[in-house]
Order: sequence, then C-alpha cells, then structure tokens
Amino acid sequence: FDGESLQGWSGFQRETIPPAWRVTEGALTLPRSASQIPGNERGDIRTVDAFQDFELRLQWAIAPGGNSGLFFFVREGVDERIWKVAPEMQILDDARHRDGALPSHRAGGLYDLYAPKCSALKPVGEYNDVRLAVRDGSVEHWLNGYRVAAYELDSKEFTSRVARSKFSDAKEFAMTQRGHLALQDHGDEIRFRS
Repeated sequence: FDGESLQGWSGFQRETIPPAWRVTEGALTLPRSASQIPGNERGDIRTVDAFQDFELRLQWAIAPGGNSGLFFFVREGVDERIWKVAPEMQILDDARHRDGALPSHRAGGLYDLYAPKCSALKPVGEYNDVRLAVRDGSVEHWLNGYRVAAYELDSKEFTSRVARSKFSDAKEFAMTQRGHLALQDHGDEIRFRS
C-alpha cells in the first residue's frame, strides 16, 4: 500500500475493488455504513500479489464496536467465503463487540483457533501496530510489540484445533502455504496504514 492509491489491490474473487474502499489521509479506509457509498457495494479486498514466506507490518484503527480481519494464504475459486479458506488474524474492539467475550475471537489472535496470550490493544480509534511473520509454516502474531500468538500450520495441535472449530467442515481451510493477503469487510469502519 503506497498510502495514495489502491494500486496492488483487487476485490476478493473479482477484478475490481468494491467502491466502499477508499484512500483517505494516507489510510486505506472502509466506512461503517454502506449507505454512504453509491451502489452500496462492499466486500473483502486482497493483494494482487501472492506470498509464501513473508513478514507483514501494518497499522489498523477500528471504530467503537468494530470487527475486521487480516487474512493470509487467500486463494480464489475455492469457496465463495474467504474465511472458509484462509487463516485470519482478528481485528476487533474486544470490549464493545460481542466476539470479545470469547478469548479465541479477540484482537491479535488467530480467529477461533488461538486466543491472544495477552491484551495489547490501544484505545479504540488509535492505531495498533501489527507484525505477522510467516516462515516455513511457522506463524507469529505481534500486536503493539507483544507476541500474542505463535503456532505451526502443519502441526498436530493446529489440525486438532481446526477439527474442533467452526472450520471443521471447511475442507480447504489453511490447506496451502502460499496465497494473497486480504482485508475483511465485516460491515464496520476500519482504517489501515503504513
């Protein structure tokens, strides 16, 4: 993200970017209300490029009660729902969103599989620093300088957790270690930068 354009991005399973996504004041932004956008067209976006081993750094700020996510190893043409294919680093207002009641759904964790080891969130509306490091199937989630999750994609523990999660019937979930990065449109206001 160059801070000025949507170059390098595409809609998930589409050639165009949903018009709700904009660049505002150097941040990739999505408003809460679809009614603010002509045509009410929304949706997840993904990088044009695909990645295997990588280290991603970014900042996100979410509105009160908001929910979003950062997906990796996204593949298209496998399922119409991005969450059934790709692991998600959760983005959430833990205190105000109902998902915050479940440890495995809190900000920084691997959604529904690994709860963050601690709460490292900044106050709602402030930018949180994220580092997502993936190398040879070993994954680390960092939030505001704290390593909040670490796991191995090919491990028995990971496979066991998937079998006990909402992904148990998603046969293509986390089945590859190369793909696009994606940002989730969960209907809430979110900003990404840096």
